[in-house]
Amino acid sequence: MANKAITSRDVDFGQWYTDIVKAAHLADYSNVKGCTVFEPNGYAIWEKMQQVLDKMFKDTGHKNVYMPVLIPESLMKKEGELIKGFAPEVAWVTIGGQKELDEKMCIRPTSETLFSDYYVSKVKSYRDLPLKYNQWCNVMRWEKETRPFLRSREFLWQEGHTVHSTSSEAEEETRGMLELYKKFFEDYLAIPVITGRKTEKEKFAGAEYTLTVEALMYNGVALQSGTTHYFGQKFSKAYDIKFLNKDNNLEYAYQTSWGVTTRMIGALIMVHSDDDGLVLPPYIAPNQVVIIPIGNNDEVNSLSQDICDKLKSENITAYIDNTDKSPGFKFAESEVNGIPIRIEIGARDLDKGIITITRRDTKEKIEVKKDIDIIKFVKDLMSIIQKDMYEKAKSRRDKMTHEAHTLKDVEDIMNKEPGFIKGMWCGDEKCELKMKEIRGTKSRCILENAKSIDDKCVVCGKPAKDLVVWGVQY
Repeated sequence: MANKAITSRDVDFGQWYTDIVKAAHLADYSNVKGCTVFEPNGYAIWEKMQQVLDKMFKDTGHKNVYMPVLIPESLMKKEGELIKGFAPEVAWVTIGGQKELDEKMCIRPTSETLFSDYYVSKVKSYRDLPLKYNQWCNVMRWEKETRPFLRSREFLWQEGHTVHSTSSEAEEETRGMLELYKKFFEDYLAIPVITGRKTEKEKFAGAEYTLTVEALMYNGVALQSGTTHYFGQKFSKAYDIKFLNKDNNLEYAYQTSWGVTTRMIGALIMVHSDDDGLVLPPYIAPNQVVIIPIGNNDEVNSLSQDICDKLKSENITAYIDNTDKSPGFKFAESEVNGIPIRIEIGARDLDKGIITITRRDTKEKIEVKKDIDIIKFVKDLMSIIQKDMYEKAKSRRDKMTHEAHTLKDVEDIMNKEPGFIKGMWCGDEKCELKMKEIRGTKSRCILENAKSIDDKCVVCGKPAKDLVVWGVQY
């Protein structure tokens, strides 16, 4: 039976999403307009994401740093495309204490300018390179419409910024980080993604090109989930970042940046969760196992503690729910919070020599012997759940991925069952704008090295250049 506090996702997907966020205590609204409060359950997911990604970054040679939150206007304006692209979203500080500032400062919307300014004094020789840095921080963008995790004026993210001595090395970094993000989404979040290159219209302001990770939500709406940017020498020329190359000549450096945000929590909700609450893949769940003792019995309590200790000894995050609530309430609470595995231990079951293990993703109840090798069983079950959740999401994504050969095809698909649409494109921005007239459909990415499905542009019928994935977006 569905949770009465949660609207059915098939009735009102937007309200369902809000209900999940509230019921699972992930976030709450704040009196600071456009900003949200991360509650412990929501922040714990972000911490787990940080933990996994931070190790992946460090394993590939990146180091963490921290830059100031304020950027002087003159510094922000040095690279013209960046300030032009971000101007509508920038929040400015004009007064410090009670004194008007000599120069206004923006609260960082992104940190390319700060890193570039820093690199000027640090990059002197090819021997100094590469510098591969990452920053975990908050940023502010003055969004008009906000929604917890998906869009808010202040949000948390990581932003990688690297500088290299050759274009090939910088481009290798850009593509390498794209693959790292893809691995994280698919192996940890159990979310299948497509990757490709953004069109000129959709690329990051100031980039030579942008690569993107795109995911499809349960309702057929796309979510840009991570991006990597190749800047070439655009920022190094604007900020005068030069180094002596191996031929002893001064050369402008080559830069990249890449990032993912707390909107990944929104993706987890919208891809996996159901009408009973949050559903989390085991490899990213802050709490992987909850043990629920039924009745106040010495054998029940002893076995509960023994199982909990064994799981923790193998770095499986487990806890015992000893709260003064009914078993039914505890079951429902573990479901709404998305705990992947629930172990129920009751006196009557122990008399029969069994305990019950329940999967959150399928609700399947499994009776096992009480003296089972619980570590092996739970590890195997987590692996199965992780794989099953990915395959379920992939099957739905594939079912909602269509081909279109004409503009009418696009209209029919978007009005009937929105999702990803593969369609050829001539490369003209006018066709992108024409496509947007159909329910806001936009290019998600250009599929690189993909086989053509037609020789004509899906919009204008002229010779096509690229196979593009289109869709509506959050």
